Amino acid sequence: MPEAPFDWTDTEARRRADAGLVRTLRPRPADADVLDLASNDYLGLTRHPEVTGAAAEAARRWGAGSTGSRLVTGSTALHAELERELAAFCGFEAALVLSSGYAANLAALTALSARGSLIVSDAGNHASIVDGCRLSRAETAVVPHTDPDAVRKTLGAHPGRRALVVSDSVFSVDGDAAPLGALAEACRAHGAALVVDDAHGLGVLGEGGRGALHEAGLAGAPDVVATATLSKSLGSQGGAVLGPARVIDHLVNAARTFIFDTGLAPAAAGAALASLRLLRRTPGRAARARTVAATLHGRLTAAGLSAVRPDAAVVSVRAPSAEQAVRWAADCRTEGLAVGCFRPPSVPDGVSRLRLTARADLTEKEIEVAVGTILRTAPPVS
Repeated sequence: MPEAPFDWTDTEARRRADAGLVRTLRPRPADADVLDLASNDYLGLTRHPEVTGAAAEAARRWGAGSTGSRLVTGSTALHAELERELAAFCGFEAALVLSSGYAANLAALTALSARGSLIVSDAGNHASIVDGCRLSRAETAVVPHTDPDAVRKTLGAHPGRRALVVSDSVFSVDGDAAPLGALAEACRAHGAALVVDDAHGLGVLGEGGRGALHEAGLAGAPDVVATATLSKSLGSQGGAVLGPARVIDHLVNAARTFIFDTGLAPAAAGAALASLRLLRRTPGRAARARTVAATLHGRLTAAGLSAVRPDAAVVSVRAPSAEQAVRWAADCRTEGLAVGCFRPPSVPDGVSRLRLTARADLTEKEIEVAVGTILRTAPPVS
C-alpha cells in the first residue's frame, strides 16, 4: 500500500520537534495585560484613538473590504490620498499601495527585473526579498552582509547587464543598518538600480521619521526605489512601493502581486493615513523610539548580556541556544513581558536571539520593568 499523500508531514513534524523548532499560533486577547516588546508597533500608534477612529470611519464610508483588485473596483479616493501623502512625506515622486509589505517586495523585484538580468542581494535580507528574487527569474547573487565592496565586485563581474541591488535599510534580525550611501555609489558606478526595503526605517529614521533613504539623501533619486510596510511604525496593515513616477506606472501594469491581488481594505488605508498625519504633526516620536532602543541596549549590555547596538528600533539580545531562547521568551511572558524570539531557520547566522521592540510610547517605568524581567529570566552563562 502506498503511503497517504500527506504522511510525509508527520515526518517533518517529528524533525521539527527533535530540533526544537516547532512554531505555534497563540491568539492574544484584545485586552492582554502584558508589556509588549514583541510587536512592530514602533511608534505605539496601532491603538491611538485617531488611528482606530479613522479605520472605523473608513470602513463605514467605503465598506469592510475593497471589493476587488486595485485595477477593477479596489481603488478608492482614500488609497490615492494615502499614496500622495506617503510619497510626499518620504520624498519620492510617487507611491503605490499594496495589501502587504511582502507583496510590495514581490511586486518591485519581479516587475523591475527579468530572466537574464542580475539581482545582487544582501545575505541578511528579509524572506520577502528572498522570495522576490526567486520569483523574478533573474540571476541572483547573494553577497556578504552589509558589504558594499562585495556588491561592487559582483556588479563589475557582470558588465553591461541590467542589474539591481536590493537590501533592507534596517535588518529585522539584529537591527543593524545597511550602508545605503556606499551601496548607491556602487550601483551608480555600474549603472545598476538600488531597491531598498525601508520597513524598519520608516517612522524611525530620517527627519521626523521620513525613513532611511531620506536620511541618506537618496529619497527621490531617479535610480532608487523604496518598499515599505504600513504595519510597523504606521500601526496599520499593507505595503507600498515608492519611486519615480515611471517606475510606479510600470508596476501598475506589470506587477502581478498588485494586478491580481485584492486591494488593501479601506480601514487599513484610513488607519495608515491617520498615522502618517500624526507622525507629521509629532515628529519627535521617531527620535523617542531611537532613544528607547539605545536605553534598552545600554542597560542590558551593562548588565553583561550580549546585544547588538541598534541603528533604529530593534534591539537584538543573543541567547546561548535555540532551546534557551524559547525558554527565556516563555519565562518573560510568564512574568508579563512579551518579547520576540528568533531562532533557526529564521536567522541566517544560526544564532538564536530575543528580539525587542523599542516603542516610542514606553515610559521610563516600563523600560525598567522590561530590563529587570529580561535580566531576571536570563539563562545562566556557561
